[in-house]
Amino acid sequence: MPREVRERQMIDAAVRVFARCGYSAASMDEIAELAGASKPLIYLYLHSKEDLFGTCIRREAEALLGAVRSAVEPHAPADRRLWDGLRAFFAHTAAHPEGWAVLSCRARTHGEPFDRVVDELREEIVEVVVRLIEEAAQDAAGEAAGGVPLDGREAVGLAHALVGAAESLAGWANGPAGAVPSAKETAETLMNVAWVGLQNLVSGRRWEAASGTGVVPPG
Repeated sequence: MPREVRERQMIDAAVRVFARCGYSAASMDEIAELAGASKPLIYLYLHSKEDLFGTCIRREAEALLGAVRSAVEPHAPADRRLWDGLRAFFAHTAAHPEGWAVLSCRARTHGEPFDRVVDELREEIVEVVVRLIEEAAQDAAGEAAGGVPLDGREAVGLAHALVGAAESLAGWANGPAGAVPSAKETAETLMNVAWVGLQNLVSGRRWEAASGTGVVPPG
């Protein structure tokens, strides 16, 4: 069997075990048995349990980011690009719950250096979302009478909020709490919050605590 095929089998097995048990409780014997390989062969190919865990995280991170990027059509309308990116995120995490568990929970609980890989993934996704928000805001501002474009700092803040909300929703949607929405329904929930809020911002309808009523009307 080619080495790359055997390694993929080992990593697939490791993702399943790490997702279920976490890093500390995961057994290399169990990973080897699940992969149909000997433990010495796993150490030969992937060196150590720590290296194997890091490989799992990097592979799952790259797959998630690739799914989001490939779903966004560069020449589509701004709201469509944002929608496609959100739907791809939720579809991927729903289709790969064990990979998402390793990324969102297991890497965090084990700490450095693995949480740094997840932070890097988040920053890359945030960069993608910042561009989508800026482009969407420009389109919306152009369509609204007296529209006001977002400044860069505000777009970055919104992107972080959107990514954080997406992570939380994905955790809920992939959790054990009975009936959960589909990936499309979850994406629609977040899209409604993001897009409607963005349209309010660029049209001048902003919430301000000092205003008394909270909402500042346009003009």
